[in-house]
Amino acid sequence: MEPLMNAKPGVNAKPGTAAVFHQLHEGPQPLLLPNAWDAGSARLMESLGAKAVATTSAGVAWTHGYPDGNALPVRLLVATVATIARAIRVPLTVDIEAGYADDPPAVEETVAKVVEAGAVGINIEDGASTPDLLCVKIERARRAGDHFDVDLFVNARTDVYLRGLVPESERVAETLARARLYRNAGASGLFVPGLRAPEEIRAIVAGAGLPLNVMAWPGLPAAAELAQLGVRRLSAGSGISQALWGKAAALAGDFLKTGKSDPLGEGAMGYADINALFGQRS
Repeated sequence: MEPLMNAKPGVNAKPGTAAVFHQLHEGPQPLLLPNAWDAGSARLMESLGAKAVATTSAGVAWTHGYPDGNALPVRLLVATVATIARAIRVPLTVDIEAGYADDPPAVEETVAKVVEAGAVGINIEDGASTPDLLCVKIERARRAGDHFDVDLFVNARTDVYLRGLVPESERVAETLARARLYRNAGASGLFVPGLRAPEEIRAIVAGAGLPLNVMAWPGLPAAAELAQLGVRRLSAGSGISQALWGKAAALAGDFLKTGKSDPLGEGAMGYADINALFGQRS
């Protein structure tokens, strides 16, 4: 199967954003990525100073009424990427979970659609599948980016920690073994959600040969300490989305119970301020 034979060159990403995104992983401080779930949240994060915007696969799935876990139809993912790319100017990287398929050609086609829609980076995970399968997916993702002359930042996520794939004493070694495979397959970075112990972070930074991305997690050191440990990227994951779901549930529940209006205005962003985010931009 050759899914890109009929693809047309040209992407929605702003010129130069792919190079900028790679450079953002080279600074002395970790790149802080607040994960968005739609065009509105992405534009808000950009307005607050985000140097790049990432998506949360969970947040995007929930927005469309699907559970997280490779259940979101690819057409809805691509539509979301396109609307976010239209709304922001900073680089956009997209969490595509495991590629929404086990078939590498299908993953390549999905990555091509995401890149064409405006992404300059992706996250793609191994989950419970074999590292060899993710290696093939990484190679296919790289080919999809090359087809559009986009130096795609392929962030290889390993779930060694998140899923407890090996005993605790073996986690660092297993993560480094996978990092070598993913680096050789063409990965640009390594994402290890659930990693938080400073000594383990230091060991993985030293041995991975790729910029290390960690995820906001209870007990994770602050960004300043992560910088000293060599971390290059810190993601919020689904944390912001989950916090807002909790707030929305509390407000809606109270409104349904009491019918009171006043709580709805507490801490709310002004209508005019929100509307202004989406005004004409030169």
